[in-house]
Amino acid sequence: MNAGPDLAELAGAVGDATRIRMLELLMEGRSLVAKELAFGTGVSPATATVHLRRLEQARLIRSTRQGRNKVFRLATPTVARMVEALMTVAVRAPRASATPENLRAARYCYDHLAGRLGMGITDALLRGGHLSLRRRAFALTPSGEEWFEAFGIEVAPLREQRRQFAHRCLDWSERRDHLAGALGAALASRVFALGWVERQPDSRGLIVTPVGQRGLRRHFGAP
Repeated sequence: MNAGPDLAELAGAVGDATRIRMLELLMEGRSLVAKELAFGTGVSPATATVHLRRLEQARLIRSTRQGRNKVFRLATPTVARMVEALMTVAVRAPRASATPENLRAARYCYDHLAGRLGMGITDALLRGGHLSLRRRAFALTPSGEEWFEAFGIEVAPLREQRRQFAHRCLDWSERRDHLAGALGAALASRVFALGWVERQPDSRGLIVTPVGQRGLRRHFGAP
């Protein structure tokens, strides 16, 4: 008897276009109610409820009560990484043009930056010697710790979080690893706080603002 992970159950849960789309919507890092997920996937509220129940049973999402509303979010950051990995496998060169350009340019991957924007920032930090590569993670160098502190990010509390500190997350559109984990999330939050990027309505896509273009050029060489 196999007591290991039920891969068939997992495959069944994600093997549906509507449920995958729901996971994509939740990868924006926000909690959404069933009605919002129904609208975003183009199904009825009753159908959305069935799909959400399946995702909860597979422990891919979790729900909580906020007043009278039941809201849903991804169960863990690992789920976001799994969806990104599936997207990487699914993307094929002949169909690359079918991928929305806004998502390839800049997007949210759960709670960190992805697409050309996320990769450009990661590459700049590697070139500057602020990050170094390890087998499954990035390592923050002494100069990197100074850089993040100067950029307005306290590093010490991030190391104490119950999650990976500087995870390497495979970018499905760029086919390389961008910075994720607690450090990647803090960097994304800081970029948002500075007004460098804004969310696109009803999308994981991000818009780089004019002030963001100047700031990114100054700090990262316009990733």
